[in-house]
Amino acid sequence: MDVKREAVRLTVSGGIGHLTLDRPPVNALNFAAQDRLCELADEIARRGDIRAVLITGANENFSAGADLKELRTVDQAEMALRAPRMQTALARLASIAKPVAVALDGITLGGGCEIALCADRRFASPRLSIGLPEVAVGVIPGGGGTRRLARLVGHSLAKDLIFNATILDAEAALRIGLVDEVSDNPVTAAHDWLARLAVGPARALAAAKRSIDFLAESSDAGLAYETAALIEVFGTADRERGIDAFVAKRAPNFLGR
Repeated sequence: MDVKREAVRLTVSGGIGHLTLDRPPVNALNFAAQDRLCELADEIARRGDIRAVLITGANENFSAGADLKELRTVDQAEMALRAPRMQTALARLASIAKPVAVALDGITLGGGCEIALCADRRFASPRLSIGLPEVAVGVIPGGGGTRRLARLVGHSLAKDLIFNATILDAEAALRIGLVDEVSDNPVTAAHDWLARLAVGPARALAAAKRSIDFLAESSDAGLAYETAALIEVFGTADRERGIDAFVAKRAPNFLGR
């Protein structure tokens, strides 16, 4: 009997919860995968046997982000309903009061990069291609990426990267602090880091993480504004042209409206 592949799955071993993004070929996050990610983040948060979290991608990639073929059929009204759910999934991932590391390989774009930004530490392979290129198709990051990237690398650099839809290789990402370590085996490096913490003082680690994150995220106004801005651009002609061009594998012809 065929077993249905889970787009996001959770396994647990040695106190480490392992989240795997697995939706071939590039682990694009359709709506069902986003909802499943939210469910598993909640499960991880409440399970006492999970002391640390590792997130990886299958298929030699981390994630290409949102499924643009699915988004092609979404209008502004539907995005107004969908955008808060997408942001909630990543907010719940970011708020897990346990050490979280990501092992990044290959394509890590859009929502994939936003998942990486939710982690406490980012390990990358030399094959990494990472960025938030949403503006290239007429939209913006909508899972907290504008705020979390700016917090990590600074507002001016975040604007430059997002405005220009820049995709960075591993060494460039390391230089600006978007990733913390480049390794030929990022899964092993991330697992080793988490294994030390999984046997540590869970409540102290949780308190430390909450304290650090509270100082960095003292207001939800930025996330609310990002959601409103994403909904707004979903009503533009350029969004339709940008996504259509991406799916058709041709250069977009933006109208500026």
